[in-house]
Amino acid sequence: MTRTNSASGGGGQQAAGKLPRKRFYRARAHSNPLSDSHFPVPVSPDEFDLSQHYPRYFPADKGGGEEEESRSPPPRIRFADVGCGFGGLLVGLSPLFPDTLMIGMELRDKVTEYVKERILALRTSNPGQYDNISVVRTNSMKYIPNYFRKAQLTKMFFLFPDPHFKEKNHRRRVISMQLLDEYAYVMEVGGIIYTITDVEELGEWMRSCLEKHPLFEAVSDEEIKADPVVKLLSTATEESQKVARNGGQTFHAIFRRISLPEE
Repeated sequence: MTRTNSASGGGGQQAAGKLPRKRFYRARAHSNPLSDSHFPVPVSPDEFDLSQHYPRYFPADKGGGEEEESRSPPPRIRFADVGCGFGGLLVGLSPLFPDTLMIGMELRDKVTEYVKERILALRTSNPGQYDNISVVRTNSMKYIPNYFRKAQLTKMFFLFPDPHFKEKNHRRRVISMQLLDEYAYVMEVGGIIYTITDVEELGEWMRSCLEKHPLFEAVSDEEIKADPVVKLLSTATEESQKVARNGGQTFHAIFRRISLPEE
């Protein structure tokens, strides 16, 4: 993730360490995930250049010879925030899991640029911190296997996704039986999917899909209460804060990736 000279959307240059202002990155609340968008997509996870996102972990000068051979395998991304919005969850998770690489996946170009600038500003003003988070503009409903290997992820997040209220548009929902097949592929056994919404019907839909899928089981209430991540679901993002200000309800479904006997 390299710094651009000017912010996309008319923001002008960002002073080093200064957080970007959202008013320069205005975008629609949601995008159509079935439309064709134009952005680079890696052919496979091996082609996903992590040095652009995590330079501290993937320095440009890699050296060589015996020293290169003796190095431990490079770290992999372990958390994915699908539809990360303005990056609030990533920023909240980063200090909780400082040694875990995590990435936000966002379809809207201006929002993606905002998150990039936000992370770069946080890195500048907090040396040694926030090096483990990044963002990529992509369509997660189409390209998840292009970014992650089998059983790579330990956590996936789907916070306040587009409800697509009309029945004819339910195929655009980011949680479905078909998409859960792909998510199960990139998640390790024991990994956890977190979902939350303020739309009751969508909450029931996501829970129903997860309950029906043979590779996921509900996490117990006791584990949910003990999980430090759960609190962030309803406090860290702009959308969650808006719901709280308006006194709205939220509905979450938290499920664990399990294995089948033949796996």
